[in-house]
Amino acid sequence: MPAKSKAQQKAAGAALSAKRGDAKKSDLKGASRDMYESMSEKQLDELASTKRKGKPEHVDKDK
Repeated sequence: MPAKSKAQQKAAGAALSAKRGDAKKSDLKGASRDMYESMSEKQLDELASTKRKGKPEHVDKDK
């Protein structure tokens, strides 16, 4: 499942870093904390490895 925006990709990268032990869980905020708790390392890796080129910075929540 590819990331839909740059912000989602960045949040997944932060959560993945914490999941792997490279960063502290307590440093996570907002979406990255939710992703850390609800997604597996494999799912986070898929989102974080999405290419950023051509992605919007943010996507409306209504879509």
